[in-house]
Amino acid sequence: MRAISGLWRWRNNPLRRTTDLVESWVALVTLLLTLVAAPVVGSVVGSVAQDALQQSVRDQRQARHLVTATVVRKLDQVALEPDPETSSGRDVGSRVVADWTAPDGTRQHGPVTASLKSPQPGDHFPLWTDRHGRPVTRPLDSTTATTHAVLAGFGAAMLTAGLVEGIRRLIVWHLVRRRYARWDQAWDRAGPDWGRTGTGS
Repeated sequence: MRAISGLWRWRNNPLRRTTDLVESWVALVTLLLTLVAAPVVGSVVGSVAQDALQQSVRDQRQARHLVTATVVRKLDQVALEPDPETSSGRDVGSRVVADWTAPDGTRQHGPVTASLKSPQPGDHFPLWTDRHGRPVTRPLDSTTATTHAVLAGFGAAMLTAGLVEGIRRLIVWHLVRRRYARWDQAWDRAGPDWGRTGTGS
């Protein structure tokens, strides 16, 4: 609104300077870009991120398999931190030595993180593996992927708006310096005769 009112105010004003009009137009263009371009950029980036992340979700679901593992013994080690991208704050685990059968039918044995608070020999727990039985993290879920895509789109929109505003401020800074330079030139011309009789002062 300030940009529109500025253009209207300077439209037929005899005191209008070129820089005043340029600054008002720059403000108006900035407003339009912020209201139109930033949401468009955010929507495009969010859509692209959503497609890529959802494809990753599908790929991980095909490549990762949930099997049942059996605790052999507990390890005296600190449990690994859960994956922040695929786990919730409630996910806890204990390091154990376990046996499990891979999706390709091979028998596997080794240290893994069990989703058990107090694992005992013989306890069963779910374990994510690849098709060869190697332990992997839980696949990314669709909801988490969508959340990441939304955040990416929002971040892109804010970055676009910030970039546009930064360019506006840079242009205004150059305009202000130009005004000051012209004022200095005018004072240099008027300075020697300022206040003298007959100079019109």
